Amino acid sequence: MSTDTHPPSDPAAPHARALGAHRGTSKKKLISWALWDWGTQPFHTVITTFVFSVYITSDSFGSENSTSISLAVATVIAGVLIALIAPVLGQNADRKGRNISTLRNLTWLLVMLSAALFFVAPDPAYLWLGLGLLAIGSVVASVAEVNYNAALEDLADQKNVGRISGFGWGLGYLGGIVVLLLLYFLLISPDVGLFGVTDEHGMDIRVSMVICGVWTLLWTIPTFLNLKDRGTDRVTERVGILQSYRLLFASIGRIWHGSRHTAYFLLASALFRDGLAGVFTFGAVIAARTYGFSDGDVIIFGAVANVVAGIATIAFGVLDDKIGPKRVILISLGSLVVLGTLIFTLHDAGQMAFWVCGLLMTIFVGPAQSASRTFLARAIPAGKSGEIFGLYQTTGRAVSFLSPAMFALFVLLGSAITDETNTQYWGIMGIVLVLLAGFLVMLPVREPRDHPQQVR
Repeated sequence: MSTDTHPPSDPAAPHARALGAHRGTSKKKLISWALWDWGTQPFHTVITTFVFSVYITSDSFGSENSTSISLAVATVIAGVLIALIAPVLGQNADRKGRNISTLRNLTWLLVMLSAALFFVAPDPAYLWLGLGLLAIGSVVASVAEVNYNAALEDLADQKNVGRISGFGWGLGYLGGIVVLLLLYFLLISPDVGLFGVTDEHGMDIRVSMVICGVWTLLWTIPTFLNLKDRGTDRVTERVGILQSYRLLFASIGRIWHGSRHTAYFLLASALFRDGLAGVFTFGAVIAARTYGFSDGDVIIFGAVANVVAGIATIAFGVLDDKIGPKRVILISLGSLVVLGTLIFTLHDAGQMAFWVCGLLMTIFVGPAQSASRTFLARAIPAGKSGEIFGLYQTTGRAVSFLSPAMFALFVLLGSAITDETNTQYWGIMGIVLVLLAGFLVMLPVREPRDHPQQVR
């Protein structure tokens, strides 16, 4: 007997989903919401992917393999913390009706953590300080994203959520290119940059971290001026931490029994989103340490990649509303598996091979992420966005050890079966396998309109 049915009176039936009938939302609110992604993008683009991750895995902090494996370990630790706290904090934001206030506080904390990376000097003694700040920042950014995603409930409907989600994600990518170019041309590329900064003692990179914090602080001001908390009509009784976890497990049980395909989606997205995170975390490291990109080359590649990713994500957002998020996800994942395999195969073909394959990969990473968000948003019942997006973060982080662990495992495997001293390029195949697993689990999942959510 199918588990994907609901009685006529079920409040979680489609008419009671968070994304219901068409609602009018001002352009000012939509742009203010999207500017949060623009404003916080430096943490993901500059810090996590193209600048600080390359800096912290450079020779100044140790050998290529040892620093890459240390980065993987820090990523795993951050993932475990996110898995433990994201759904409970999201649930509490729903209960208090304070998702925007919570988002503001987490954003300000992210600002401070970004700026604090200034103190990571280029010396092995500072390796774990840098990785620790990076890991804590990842936790804060991920929990903030729960509240940011939950705000879709107040902005979008079933007909336009793909376009709105794609616009926000695409604007984030474009914000990434602007800040990357500013940092590159004003601080990193010149022999003497802005404020008289040079590369001595890594000051060009370290000052860039402070600018990232200031960027986030300034550009998220419209978000907190124009978006408001949901109000007291949704506030419910506060509960303790243990009770929050009991309620969480009860929600998981109701998802499993009432909307089995939502559970399947959470499993599939856990796999492929971890693979996508692996592409971001280790892509620039492979470019620098395997393909011989200089720090400046990595930044230029990142800038071009963000333009491509931003345009592609906005375009695929329109496609999401037309053909559905599942097809967008499968097209993206299949393409990434092929392109990732090519990067491994062509590792000794020169930098042009990485330019071509890497830029093609950026076309599909953003759409897969945005469509994953809209897939779930279409199924969430009203008033449960924070909790379910928190669970979404948790399921993603519950297996967040996979990509970094597979990356590290394949680097070690390459060392064991070859006589090469630098086998980082083997790590991409570990990430490809995670993406492939997500693709296979996603194949039988039904679209949201076919699996009504029954979490109450």
